[in-house]
Amino acid sequence: MNKVKKYKLDKIESWFRQFKGTITAFSGGVDSALVLYLSRTYLGKEKTIGVISASESLKDKDYKLAVDFCKTHDIKLLTIKTDEIDDPSYNSNPWNRCYYCKTHLYIDLNKMAIQYPGFVIINGNNKDDYDDFRPGHKASDEHGIRSPLAELKIGKDEVRRLAKSFNLGNWDKPASPCLSSRIPYGEVVTVSKLKQIEKAEAILNNYGFYEVRVRHYGQDCKIEVPKKDINQLNSSFQTINREIHKLGFKNCLIDIDGLESGKLNKSLNLGNGQS
Repeated sequence: MNKVKKYKLDKIESWFRQFKGTITAFSGGVDSALVLYLSRTYLGKEKTIGVISASESLKDKDYKLAVDFCKTHDIKLLTIKTDEIDDPSYNSNPWNRCYYCKTHLYIDLNKMAIQYPGFVIINGNNKDDYDDFRPGHKASDEHGIRSPLAELKIGKDEVRRLAKSFNLGNWDKPASPCLSSRIPYGEVVTVSKLKQIEKAEAILNNYGFYEVRVRHYGQDCKIEVPKKDINQLNSSFQTINREIHKLGFKNCLIDIDGLESGKLNKSLNLGNGQS
């Protein structure tokens, strides 16, 4: 903790202590995990509530990691089930799909907040997120969601440094955007597609590829790993390919350009984003 300047911690503590309590939109990622932990540290257990949506677009593995995180740090976690997958505005997969997803989540959280007068709803958006293409920000603005990391001008690198200083086990967890982000805009999001993607990425995880995306193109899929890992992927590809074919994909390709966050956003010409 000596690596973290005291004035920064004082600012963080002051931010949280202005509220009676918090309800955190928890995804299991390092950003929202840090926010949840900070609230638990400065406000206490009874004034800190984490809420995670066990929706079809969240990996089972990420859900379990989120549950374990809260058990480890003695944080109250509530699980809800948002129904964005049944909303045509979401499952038709428009360019602003994330807006509809977050809208469903924040409506549910605001309903929950009625039971906790004085509690503020917060998320894990950090300062750097606002440099990306993130339609979900509009939903957070519309529903009064606060973003302590962004408001305190804390970016992704500092998030990881803080998380490491607090000995949070997920401080170096790779970004894990929702599974729907693997499906090109305009292609319908279905539960079966999301499960295919999740299982395909689990296969790659089993072969040691933890920073990975499997993009879904109908009967075909394309694997993205960091460029430094492409040679390793090539050496295991024959076996991996056979396993992925069993999931229903006819053709499986390696993206030789490597993993690039927000690659599907290029078709929009709107900038980058975590997908």
